[in-house]
Amino acid sequence: MDNMSKPAIVEYGPGQFKIVSQGSYVLCAVTGQRIALERLKYWSVEHQEAYATLDAVHQRHDKPLNSGD
Repeated sequence: MDNMSKPAIVEYGPGQFKIVSQGSYVLCAVTGQRIALERLKYWSVEHQEAYATLDAVHQRHDKPLNSGD
């Protein structure tokens, strides 16, 4: 299996992430969608998980995007 067809194992830090085991993508913790590492923008350091979109971040943390708070 080559790196293009397997998930990476990633350690998420504040503002950056470290690839622990080579792969080409991670999975969104909310949607299960593949996220190419070069497109990875959203993750949680606390939960050590990735998110495909900002909406997925809000879904994971039960915060609606337009809550007005």
